[in-house]
Amino acid sequence: MAKKMTYDSAYQELNKILEELQSENTGLEDLSNKLKRAIELAEFCKTRLRSIEEDIEKISNTGDI
Repeated sequence: MAKKMTYDSAYQELNKILEELQSENTGLEDLSNKLKRAIELAEFCKTRLRSIEEDIEKISNTGDI
């Protein structure tokens, strides 16, 4: 069973990919795969942040904060 991705896990994976790319030991084929995965992770993070922002706005508009 696949583990559900969270913002934190996606962010950590993005940082790991960045470190690997900066190491200059990444082959061309691997580079392509890592960049594709980084784009997926960045999109997930962006979507998740928007969702959290909307939740905060809803909560603050109800006067609960």
